[in-house]
Amino acid sequence: MLTKKKRISKKEMKEDKLVTSYYSAYNYFLENQARILIGLAAVALVIVAIVLISNKRSNDNLAAANQLAKVVTLYESGSFQEAIDGQPASNIVGLKSIVENYGSTENGETAKIYLANAYTFVNNLDEAYKLYDDYSGSNKLFKSTALAGQASYFESKNEYKKAADLYKKAAQISAGNPSNAEYLLKTGINLMKLGKNEEAKSLFKEIKNDYKFSPVVQEIDRYLIQVEG
Repeated sequence: MLTKKKRISKKEMKEDKLVTSYYSAYNYFLENQARILIGLAAVALVIVAIVLISNKRSNDNLAAANQLAKVVTLYESGSFQEAIDGQPASNIVGLKSIVENYGSTENGETAKIYLANAYTFVNNLDEAYKLYDDYSGSNKLFKSTALAGQASYFESKNEYKKAADLYKKAAQISAGNPSNAEYLLKTGINLMKLGKNEEAKSLFKEIKNDYKFSPVVQEIDRYLIQVEG
């Protein structure tokens, strides 16, 4: 005698699919256990490496800050060569050493600007340019300083087009930079050297209007007379 076939409910179908999926996944795991565990171990190693690298960078950045705080006193006193080399007797590490050891950290990037400035003051312009060009920190004022430093280098080489472009770019990094008027003035001076008097005149007038309280404004009329006369 034939019996009526039992109808499978939706609930039972879902449960059956769940069981099938579970065993399918379980069998896959058993078959590929070695590869999966190796993959998980690799991920764990990457995470550990990232944490260690992050910790090292943080420690290096702190070390650079501590060393920079000491050597800046030499820099600010005008002892630029000593600031570059350091004072071993006073346990002061030089800017050159800080950059060599921690140049990839934020405080190491700051040390690059100080070192580049120091090289400029001792007339080692080529080394100064390399450091200005290499700056990649996040401080906007230092970014402007780095561009202006490069501009000064090209100006000393009579490459006035490059100098003008870089000074102008330096003035555009941060609206609140107190050196912007000076950078724009130097842009105009280099434009004058290129014979672009109309561009220079327009820029000088812009400085007079936008930077009325800057000491630089006192020099503007002298240059305006030159480009107008």
